[in-house]
Amino acid sequence: MASKSAVTPGGQPKGKEEPSSMADVYNHELTPLQKHVAFFDRNKDGVIHPSETYEGFRAIGCGVALSAFSAVFINGLLGPKTIPENMKVGAFKFPIYVKNIHKGKHGSDSGVYDANGRFVPEKFEEIFKKHAHTRPDALTGKELNELLQANREPNDLKGRVGGFTEWKVLYSLCKDKEGFLHKETVRAVYDGSLFVKLEQERKQAKEYAKKK
Repeated sequence: MASKSAVTPGGQPKGKEEPSSMADVYNHELTPLQKHVAFFDRNKDGVIHPSETYEGFRAIGCGVALSAFSAVFINGLLGPKTIPENMKVGAFKFPIYVKNIHKGKHGSDSGVYDANGRFVPEKFEEIFKKHAHTRPDALTGKELNELLQANREPNDLKGRVGGFTEWKVLYSLCKDKEGFLHKETVRAVYDGSLFVKLEQERKQAKEYAKKK
């Protein structure tokens, strides 16, 4: 990872290769897609390094192996697409720039984010209208597989793997006792609020366990 030397106005350390102007993404209203990924920018410097992706996945309850795979795959897939023009970064660092995350959208997805990272309500509702056969406000594991199958684009292995990983992790972490993934939970993923909630719940559970 990059060495940390400079400090942002908010008191957070920054890597040498990122200009401070990139952190100003947080001085403006974030798009839903930016909010979605900002959780993984653990030091809020505008750049998500693989180590931060790993830390974020661990924070929401994923195991070591899955968190490590996600860090390598997600940063490797999205990072190069989000690097600002005329900027050089070290080999194998794969930083993801929150400001440019819309450039990293992969194929074979639901289309709930548009090309600029904005939330498209019609596409979100379409997920449940088309695939929620058992209950109108939730998806079963089988219905989720149907969704993934419907979203597949030809010759798009990376996009398929990306979509599969995202949805399967969500289902594993958030399905209820009956195996339903609720609509309100999925909605919270798209603005990143679910990640914050999962991290808080995990911290509270750890604190409760220590007191017992």
